[in-house]
Amino acid sequence: MAENRDQYLADVFGLGDPADVRWVFISHDDVDHTGNLDALIEACPNATAVLNWFITERMGASLEVPPTRWGWVADGESFDVGDRRLHAVRPPIVDAPTTRGLYDPATGVYWSSDSVATPMLTPVRNVGELDGESWSEGRATFDHHISPWLGIVDDERYQLTVDRIESLQPHVIAGCHTPVIDGRNVDVAIEWARRSPNRSVAPRPDQRVLHQIQQTLVAV
Repeated sequence: MAENRDQYLADVFGLGDPADVRWVFISHDDVDHTGNLDALIEACPNATAVLNWFITERMGASLEVPPTRWGWVADGESFDVGDRRLHAVRPPIVDAPTTRGLYDPATGVYWSSDSVATPMLTPVRNVGELDGESWSEGRATFDHHISPWLGIVDDERYQLTVDRIESLQPHVIAGCHTPVIDGRNVDVAIEWARRSPNRSVAPRPDQRVLHQIQQTLVAV
């Protein structure tokens, strides 16, 4: 997010020099994924922003990166990063029409964007640190909240999208709203993705909840 810019850039450049960055992959155009894109590309003189056509359309004038520094990679395509090719593979559950995940065959890591995600009461680094029931309920809740169409999908066609991820045989799943998923938990995460359309979840917070929050703020 733009409001986290200073800390974000400090974190990123604590891992490497800006001049060494060659590729900035944007999985989709939600503001929590693009809020610092312009600043990041400006700071990295040798980097290409890996987008797709629809991301550039949806971002409009908020995308200040010049087209000469774009690369368009659609779902199902790949691009050469020097020592290997990275593959754009859309996850089965998405909250934006522009979404693509990213698979690295050299490491077996699949970046799932906002998919395979869960709320957390406190941040943890690995899903193994979460209570199994909490992870299961959190997965279903997150899936249905970001993808409200899940309950009306054709199950046979939906399962093909999960097959696509399973066929990658990822060793690790990493994403923006999830702890790292590795080991046997990769298989668990894929199985829960298969079941998500048929899961029941609690309703989203409504006006009554907002009123309680407002009353608390006024009291403070």
